[in-house]
Amino acid sequence: MSSFIRYSISSDALTRLAQAIAVAVSATLAGCQSTGHVPQSDATHTPNLNARIKQKPIWLGKQPSPQVPQDVWERMRQGFQLQEGLGVNPRIEQQRLWFASNPSFLENAGERGSLYIHYIVERLEERNMPLELALLPVIESAYNPLAYSRADAVGLWQFVPATGRSFNLRQTRFYDGRRDITASTTAAMDYLTRLHDMFNGDWLLALAAYNAGEGTVSRAIERNEKLGLPTDYWNLPLPSETQAYVPKLLALSQVVMTPEAYGVNLNPIANEPYFQVVEINQRMDLSKVAAVANIDEDELFQLNPAFKQRMTVDGPQHLLVPTSKAQLLTTSLSTMRPEELISKRSLKSVFASDEGRDSLRKRAYRVKRGDNLASIAKANRVSVQELQRWNKLNGKNLKVGQTLVMQDTRKAVGKKTAVASVEKKKSTQYKVKQGDSLYMVAKRFNVEMQHLKRWNPRAGQALKPGQVLTVYLSH
Repeated sequence: MSSFIRYSISSDALTRLAQAIAVAVSATLAGCQSTGHVPQSDATHTPNLNARIKQKPIWLGKQPSPQVPQDVWERMRQGFQLQEGLGVNPRIEQQRLWFASNPSFLENAGERGSLYIHYIVERLEERNMPLELALLPVIESAYNPLAYSRADAVGLWQFVPATGRSFNLRQTRFYDGRRDITASTTAAMDYLTRLHDMFNGDWLLALAAYNAGEGTVSRAIERNEKLGLPTDYWNLPLPSETQAYVPKLLALSQVVMTPEAYGVNLNPIANEPYFQVVEINQRMDLSKVAAVANIDEDELFQLNPAFKQRMTVDGPQHLLVPTSKAQLLTTSLSTMRPEELISKRSLKSVFASDEGRDSLRKRAYRVKRGDNLASIAKANRVSVQELQRWNKLNGKNLKVGQTLVMQDTRKAVGKKTAVASVEKKKSTQYKVKQGDSLYMVAKRFNVEMQHLKRWNPRAGQALKPGQVLTVYLSH
């Protein structure tokens, strides 16, 4: 039995040895064949396999990272979302022809907007909104934060008073949130988002409603539905201005996409923040702030145009300043006395106006039985909205014995101050040149455009060469 076992083991060992030798010989022969002639079918298969093995990690792990645009215009182009499916559209072509025929319009708007475009693009990207919307202020205001319309629409985004208030844009003698760069941008994006949701994610209808109002667009849709007609933007019976409004934005986007094709020269705008927010805790005269931080006064006002009297009264407790000057201003403010940052002229102006006295003089009012906000407001010559704002009231319900903050506005002397101010100024005549606008003339003489318009009530928004304007200058 033992000899059989030994024989069996030896036989198995020999068998395995023979198999191992056979495998080794086969491998050797295969190695030899790889250096000699290989059949055509193998030659085509093997190199492709090797190629795929080598390329795999390159394709998966070594993709080139997208280059960050250095120019905001290029960043904007990468975020356009409204161009798909437009095709050939005569309404868009007509507007595109106008921009190509008037290249200076977009060029000048781009120059003015260079202070704000990066901020607006970033806010749009945060909300995943089409970056064509960064061009909406070109259509609305030519990127002029001081622009206003016959409908009393104001600012980059052209809010009328009622719509501005509904989006928390305060409006007083000293401060107008519709001109506030950051506040109005937030309000515009909130409004556009609401319209986008209202019209089932259709941006063209949302834009039409931004121009004409949601009621106008909704009624046009209802009309077409009753008639069995299409309800997309292009087929709605809308006002002529709104008929041109959306094509104008789409055409402008196409010009920005390839400006050289239309003879437009868009100066590069650095893809970095132009301004920073600097917190303040006291009233300041913008001219004093500009001197402290070595900032051009007009530039500081262009960044903070909501402070209508160039004083930080009634508005938010911060300023927008050029990024390069933010640290210097912060350091300077920490070492200066309050009286160094506001002029006596400014103080007189604050005390001489209703809103200025509102912010300086307060008294208390105890609610009596039968009182309501309307009766209290009427008795004290203020508005219900002011009472709600001063006392942070969301509704109109009051309790007997409740104490309300009442800001004294009973003695209005603002008009006298304004008259006295004008009397101290001398007038000059300016003859309008080719290409002039109210904004440019106002900037040239360092006056507010609304004042220039008031001094020249017959001037109109579009100036004509040779037209004479009256301008009042300080002595």
